[in-house]
Amino acid sequence: MIHSMTGYGKAEKEIRARKITIEIKSLNSKQMDINARIPSLYKAKDIEVRKLISEKLVRGKVEFNLFYENLGEESSTHINGPVLKSYYKQLTQLSEEMEVPLDASVINSIIQLPDALKTEYQELNDAEWKEIVKLIHVALEEIILFRQQEGVALDKDIRENLSLIENLLPEVEKFETERVQTVRSRLMDHIEELTKVDKFDSNRFEQEMIYYIEKFDINEEKVRLINHCEYFTKTLKVSGAIGKKLGFISQEMGREINTLGSKANHAEIQKQVIMMKDSLEKIKEQVLNVL
Repeated sequence: MIHSMTGYGKAEKEIRARKITIEIKSLNSKQMDINARIPSLYKAKDIEVRKLISEKLVRGKVEFNLFYENLGEESSTHINGPVLKSYYKQLTQLSEEMEVPLDASVINSIIQLPDALKTEYQELNDAEWKEIVKLIHVALEEIILFRQQEGVALDKDIRENLSLIENLLPEVEKFETERVQTVRSRLMDHIEELTKVDKFDSNRFEQEMIYYIEKFDINEEKVRLINHCEYFTKTLKVSGAIGKKLGFISQEMGREINTLGSKANHAEIQKQVIMMKDSLEKIKEQVLNVL
C-alpha cells in the first residue's frame, strides 16, 4: 500500500506544569526537508528531533513545531528591583532639576527600559524530555496514519489511469490491419518508382525496405509498454518509499507512448496515443505525492 507525503499530526499533554503541543505537517518533496521550530529551552535537542523525523517520515517537506505554555503560578520573568530603583532615583533627580513633577505612569515607562525585567534561565529536565519524545512519537504516528489514508486515494486514482492506458493498447491493434495496408501501398508505390529508373540500385532498394520496416513497426513499443505497466502495478504493492521508483517507470512508459505516436502514422492510432498521454500525465502528477 502506497503512502502519500501529505499529512498532519498533532499531540498535546501537560508535563511538569507545562502544556506541551507537538504539531507536524508534511508536503511532497524530492528529498527530506525539515523546518523545525523549537523553543530555546529545547534547542539542544534539535538534531535528535530531526533524526527522529527522518527515520519515521523518510521523505517530504516537513514543518515541525514544538510549543509550550507554563501552567504554574510562578513566572520565569521577574522585576529587577535594584535596576528599577536606580532608574526611579535618576528620574526623580531629573524631575527636581527640571521642575517637572512625576506621576504614577512613570513606573510603566521604567519597566520598558533595558534590564528592568529579568528572566530566569530554565534548565532542560531529562525526565521531561523523555515525556516530550513520547509525545513526538504520538504525533508522528498520527501523521503516518494520515499519509496512509491519503495513499489509499492516490492508489485508486493511479490504478484507474493505468488501466486506461492498458485498455487503449487493444484499441491500437484494431487499426493495425488498415495501417499495414496503407504502409504496404506506399511501399509498393516507391518500388514502382524505383523500377522506372534505368539504372536500378538494389542497395538503395534494400535501404528503403529497412527504413520502412523500422519506421513503421510498433510491436516492440507495445510489448515494452505492456511490460512497464505490469512492472508499475507490481511496484504499487511494494511497501516503503516507492515514489521515486514509480516516477522512473512512468518516464519509461512516456518514452514508449511517444515513440508509438511518432511511428503510428495513422489518425485513429494517434487519438489513442493522445488519450494514453493524458492518463500518463495524471499518473505522473499523483506519483509526485507518493512517498
